[in-house]
Amino acid sequence: MKTRILAITIVSLVFGASSAFACSGCGCAAQTAATSSEKHHAELTDIVHTAQHAGQFKTLVTALQAADLVDALQAPGPYTVFAPTDKAFAALPKGTLESLLKAENKAKLQAILKYHVVPGKVMSSDLMKYTNAKTLHGNKVDLTLRINDARVIKADIKTTNGVIHVIDRVILPSNAKPIAGYDTNKAPAQVDKTIVETAVESGQFNTLVTALQAAGLADALSGDGPFTVFAPTDAAFAKLPDGTVESLVQPENKAKLQAILKYHVIPAQLGSHDIVAAHTVKTLNGKPIYPSLQVDQAGLEIKNIYCRNGVIHVIDTVILPEETS
Repeated sequence: MKTRILAITIVSLVFGASSAFACSGCGCAAQTAATSSEKHHAELTDIVHTAQHAGQFKTLVTALQAADLVDALQAPGPYTVFAPTDKAFAALPKGTLESLLKAENKAKLQAILKYHVVPGKVMSSDLMKYTNAKTLHGNKVDLTLRINDARVIKADIKTTNGVIHVIDRVILPSNAKPIAGYDTNKAPAQVDKTIVETAVESGQFNTLVTALQAAGLADALSGDGPFTVFAPTDAAFAKLPDGTVESLVQPENKAKLQAILKYHVIPAQLGSHDIVAAHTVKTLNGKPIYPSLQVDQAGLEIKNIYCRNGVIHVIDTVILPEETS
C-alpha cells in the first residue's frame, strides 16, 4: 500500500480569502459601475451573510433560522464558526435534519449549532494553541486540523465578526471523556507510567497492546526510550479488513506485524508542536512518516499524553508502511 503524503499543515488549507464567498445577486445594494462591483466583492460581511452567499451552507443557514440564532451570529462577536457544508448535513442519518428543524426540537437544534461556535476569533495558525476550547454550547471541542471527528476542508474565511472554517461533518455534543493523560505541549515534571502501562490502563488500546505482545515489542516500549507512539484505538484497528488483525498476530506473521507497529513509533519524544515543526520523521521501522495535524492517513484524536518514557498521540486509523518488493 503506497503511503500518501497527507500530512498537510492546516495553513496549507488556507486557499482563497473571504472574497471567494462574496455576494452575487444577493439582494444587497445594486452595484452598477464595475469599480463599485469590485469594491463590493472585496468587502467583508458578517458570518451569516457570508454563509448565505457561499452556496454550500444552505442547510446551515436554514438551521440557524429555525433555531433563532441568526441575530446572535450577526452580533459583533467575534466568533469562530466551524461550518458544516450541505453535504455534511446530508450525511446525517435519514430523517435527522427534518426532525431537528421541527419547532418542538428547537432547543436541541440550538445546542447542536452552538457546539459549532467558539467565542473569539481563532485563525488556523492559532488552532494548535487551543485544546478543549469551550463552545457556545458549553461543551468543549478539540481544535486541530480535525474538530472532534470532523475535518477542516477550508480554513480562515474572514468575516466582519469572526472567521469561518469549513468542515466536512456535523459535530454532535456528547458525554465522551478523553483518555486520561496530559493534553498540553509541555511535559510534566514527573510521570510514573510507561507507554505500555498507560495504554493498558486507558482501556481503548486493547488491540494495540495485544499486537505489541504478539510482536514481542511490549518490553521495548516499556524501556527507557524516549519514544513517540502514534497509537491507534481499538476502533481504528476495527476499521481494517475482516481477519487482518487475526492474521497479523499469528507467529508466522510476526515480522510483518513488527514492521507495522514500528511504523507507529518515533525514537524520540515529540510533542504536537515539535511534530508540526518537523514535518518528516523517521520511524523505528526505518521508513519516514509525515506527521503534522494528520499522520499519513490518520487523524490525531488526542495529543500529548505524556508517559515516563515518552509520549502518546492517539490516532483514528492504523497507518501502514509501503511494502517493498
